[in-house]
Amino acid sequence: MYKSILRNPQAVVGIIMILIVLTAAIFAPNLAPNDPNEVDIYNTFAKPNRGYPLGTDEMGRCILSRLLSGASHSMGIAIPALLILTVFSTALSVTCAYAGGLLDKVFNIVCNIFMAFPPILVAVTLVGSLGNGYWNIMFSLLFSMWVWYARVIRTYVLQEKGKDYIVACRVSGCNNRKILTRHILPNILPHLLVYFSTGIASIILTISIFAYLGLGFATGTAEWGSMFSTAASHLQTHPVLLVYPGICIIFTAAGFNLFGEALRDILSREEA
Repeated sequence: MYKSILRNPQAVVGIIMILIVLTAAIFAPNLAPNDPNEVDIYNTFAKPNRGYPLGTDEMGRCILSRLLSGASHSMGIAIPALLILTVFSTALSVTCAYAGGLLDKVFNIVCNIFMAFPPILVAVTLVGSLGNGYWNIMFSLLFSMWVWYARVIRTYVLQEKGKDYIVACRVSGCNNRKILTRHILPNILPHLLVYFSTGIASIILTISIFAYLGLGFATGTAEWGSMFSTAASHLQTHPVLLVYPGICIIFTAAGFNLFGEALRDILSREEA
């Protein structure tokens, strides 16, 4: 699969975009030319120059430094949230779907109840009720999104569970643990990688929506959604302030979506 990914131009472009964002997020303190929170009221709306490569905002803060810091905030929440979603949803779905019976029926009913509510509405309601904070944002994301991942994983497990090779494994004496860990999980893993790689784009957009609405983050936090919200009030006089965070959000989401879609095409060709 690795060779197929490297031969796919779309996948390579997606990987490069993802690496750019991750590099910016990890090395933001070293790459930022200024303190992202340093206020200079005598240098507001400065044009790009050597000290401020992208200029300053309405409070004289370095825009480039705040964009880099925004990458740290977005990726610092999105990646851990995705990892927790992956582990929790996979463990729960695989267990319930493989066990079947009453356990799977109850799990299916719970999923249907959760899916009756739009995830973004649930997330915004929770983070608005819980207040600002990293863990509050994380909990809101997990609570609102787990069911959508779990439902897809359940479908893959049920498909694999009904195949002949699983029946052959049972007849040959394989226990349930070996069937799950050595057969079902390895076979559904590529499909999960596709789903989760495109899903992280949704998480990043949701985080930006939180910040845009003034939820989850403290006032003045250098986050793309918050920057976008603040810049909206200066749309007529300084529209460029709206462009920078918008490009960052679109660029990051597009990178993960490009890679996920390319990975889906590669898997489809290999299965054909």
